Amino acid sequence: MAATGVLDEIVDTARYSLADPGGSSWQDAVAQARAELAEVGCTVLREFIRPELIETLRAQGEAVAPEAYYKVERVNAYNIPLDTELPEDHPGRIVLTRGNAFVPRDRIPVDALIYRLYTSAVFQRFVADCFGLAELHEFADPLAGLCLNVVAPGMSHPWHFDTNEFTVSMLTQPAETGGVFEYCPNIRSTEAENLDDVRGVLTGAGARLIRRLDLRPGDLQLFKGRFSLHRVSPVEGGTQRHSAIFAYTNRPGVIGTVERTRQLFGRVLPDHLAAAADAVRGDRLLD
Repeated sequence: MAATGVLDEIVDTARYSLADPGGSSWQDAVAQARAELAEVGCTVLREFIRPELIETLRAQGEAVAPEAYYKVERVNAYNIPLDTELPEDHPGRIVLTRGNAFVPRDRIPVDALIYRLYTSAVFQRFVADCFGLAELHEFADPLAGLCLNVVAPGMSHPWHFDTNEFTVSMLTQPAETGGVFEYCPNIRSTEAENLDDVRGVLTGAGARLIRRLDLRPGDLQLFKGRFSLHRVSPVEGGTQRHSAIFAYTNRPGVIGTVERTRQLFGRVLPDHLAAAADAVRGDRLLD
């Protein structure tokens, strides 16, 4: 199969003609994505997946959803231990309830649409171009690199920051109602945590900082999740909300912390333990 074969087969080429990496159609899509990422830290490529594959995308997600690790937990927006010593007014002391669940990479079949897209070298080149990166690497974490986020009715994915700088996601099954993606563009940077703004969002006083996205199955979302506080609002009705999360980084070897991995997947692997003493990080932000 040609290098662009996976994209040609899965992507709606009538909308996104990506057969020629670096060509005019490619550059048009990249230019729009870069402009929106620079302005608000997020861009959505609508109807990225071929329309005839939307039901396959949904069905494959539904098939692996039972593999998700379910455990309602008390967390904070930084996903650090709740007993971490912090100043009294630090937003990391605000306790949230995390009710979403994750299907890890090692439970997703390699022939699934989301797995094939995530590992496609041409897709990775396209995502790298959109983010303005010279190169891009799959998140080295064997569980969190690719996963399906499952939010059941009555649950939510509370406010949080991502460990990896660049997150790519795709809704595969919407909730009946609720389950809205909400985010605060560039609320922090590598130079500043901006604790007052983060505290305002967590306490309900920062509504002016919040944006909301109307996502549909097959939309490709590119997002700077390490710097933008974000959440999925409570899901209502009788249908779970499913979204694929493709985690990439501009540096090789990035692996999630033991604490966060245990929170999300209920287990850790030797890779996480080995990385704990010498974690690859590009900044000194709280996780």
